[in-house]
Amino acid sequence: MDIQSVKQRFGIIGNSPAMNRAIEVAVRVAATDLSVLISGESGVGKEFFPQIIHAYSSRKHGNYIAVNCGAIPEGTIDSELFGHEKGSFTGATENRKGYFEVANGGTIFLDEVAELPLTTQVRLLRILQTGEFIKVGSSKVLKTNVRVVAATNVDLHLAVDSGRFREDLYYRLNTVPIAVPPLRKRKDDIYLLFRKFAADIATQYRMPAVTLTDGARNMLENYSWPGNIRQLKNVAEQISAIEEGREINEATLGKYLPNHNANTLPMLYPAASSSGGQNTERDILYKLLFDLRGEVSELKSMVSEMAIERGKPASGQIHGSFHPTTQTLPAVTNNPAEDYIVPEEVNDAAEEGAKTKEDVMREFIIKALDKHHGRRKDAAAELFISERTLYRKIKELGIDR
Repeated sequence: MDIQSVKQRFGIIGNSPAMNRAIEVAVRVAATDLSVLISGESGVGKEFFPQIIHAYSSRKHGNYIAVNCGAIPEGTIDSELFGHEKGSFTGATENRKGYFEVANGGTIFLDEVAELPLTTQVRLLRILQTGEFIKVGSSKVLKTNVRVVAATNVDLHLAVDSGRFREDLYYRLNTVPIAVPPLRKRKDDIYLLFRKFAADIATQYRMPAVTLTDGARNMLENYSWPGNIRQLKNVAEQISAIEEGREINEATLGKYLPNHNANTLPMLYPAASSSGGQNTERDILYKLLFDLRGEVSELKSMVSEMAIERGKPASGQIHGSFHPTTQTLPAVTNNPAEDYIVPEEVNDAAEEGAKTKEDVMREFIIKALDKHHGRRKDAAAELFISERTLYRKIKELGIDR
């Protein structure tokens, strides 16, 4: 199979050896029914690979279903994946097929698989081993013939070590691993991608495409790109829409690259420590800080609540909001719990003593929901928590939105 034809078919740009190797592995494994685990940082384009695997497999005429495991509330995820019987829970007014039943004979893509609850992981393991599953509220064993492709932007070794992911499921999913390289390791592809994004926006809005001076191109290629391709596209679109001049120099480009002169830490996957791969406490903390989903969100919420209960911020805490694409990483102390950021407004509200912690949390959630017109995904991003956490908080606090 010609790699270039695969790229053209799926709109993949670049000639990075690591990316070419990932595509080659995806095409070769497509002819089998082996489970595939795609790993890589957020924003690197992992979603293309399950499509490649499905398109070049014998299942290409079957259903292809992509499921974002982190976007489904924990209380309903079993019903979504495996289906439910009428009357099995409040609101179950009819029988419902789950994704695994609908995808029978095809391929199912489980994105952010590390977000699955442990109970759901057990059900998934059974399907991978035997092809059997049971609907919620039923005792009847059903069979399905599904190819499973999973993806994650976290280090599953760490998730296994911390007890958040089953080791037997990890090895069952990781039959064929595919590692998608981050953008900073594809320097020769960065300018090609920028030109493509700039040309697309120029065509869409009928304007001349922006170009870069040699200095700006050098800056572009040497930036760390913590948000990977997603961030690069965002920068290309911003520059195209905002700047009047069509030739962009270093000074102009620098306004769109947060901390481009700073030694910022990129999103890490997997551990890249100087100790030959040993996961030190500092490495683990870095991963948690830059993984905007999962446990880091829970820990940030816990610290916020602790600060409110004490009426003052913990020693060593850093005030103000934080985002990995706009600020440098705060200094790491010996106490990991004190390194997570507590919004300044929470501390102020706590010091006033006029509101309970529930009142403060409710106000933040309502403001975020109102700002994004009720869109929970955007509101969760605003609050730096997962959609599942936001869903749970809305139920706990009785928010009607």
